[in-house]
Amino acid sequence: MIIVKAKDYEDMSRKAANLIAAQVIMKPDCVLGLATGSSPIGTYKRLIEGYENGDLDFSAVTSVNLDEYKGLSPENDQSYRYFMNHNLFNHINIDKTRTFVPDGLEPDSQKACDDYNAIIAASGGIDLQLLGLGHNGHIGFNEPDDCFAKETHCVDLTPRTIEANTRFFASETDVPRQAYTMGTKNIMQAKKIVVVVSGEDKAEILKEVISGPITPQVPASILQLHNDVTIVADEAALSKVEI
Repeated sequence: MIIVKAKDYEDMSRKAANLIAAQVIMKPDCVLGLATGSSPIGTYKRLIEGYENGDLDFSAVTSVNLDEYKGLSPENDQSYRYFMNHNLFNHINIDKTRTFVPDGLEPDSQKACDDYNAIIAASGGIDLQLLGLGHNGHIGFNEPDDCFAKETHCVDLTPRTIEANTRFFASETDVPRQAYTMGTKNIMQAKKIVVVVSGEDKAEILKEVISGPITPQVPASILQLHNDVTIVADEAALSKVEI
């Protein structure tokens, strides 16, 4: 596990974008695993700048996103498909027919999950997976549990995650209670993983992820077992980690 210390959020975003940009340059037809939430927005802005400057070409890239709320359409402004279009895809030359997000409108949970696992397998595997880190240690929507979920599955969101996401909706009652998410096995099969973490409020959980026991109660702790993980975190998030 490599830990890259950044001065602040902007520096974290720049460093993470550089890692992703290097992947795209080295393998133009790579498969990128992408994440949503506030943490990667700055990273996506940097990647857009790289494209606009003529340094990056996404025309041959395939992307697979970690998760999607169950019940939200791609046009819903709180869906993760909408988020990705707005924050990245609409601004670069990626082929949207090769950008994949779980189907939030598929009512049959098993079918939705099986279909997404098939998409990941057909892509040939993820070359680089970008992750954020939840306050309870979740990655994707893999919440604390008694075991590590293997592949794409439907998850009931925890009260804390629902509370954290309330700021994006008109009210707490509007926040979806379920989501489709890649499982731990899907994530761990990525050749390279980059985790972006920012803010003092993530310091305690980041310490647990890096140096605590490997337990499904802290889902991201499983990353300790991956061969190629880079954590890019700002000074505030690393304030309780000894480097």
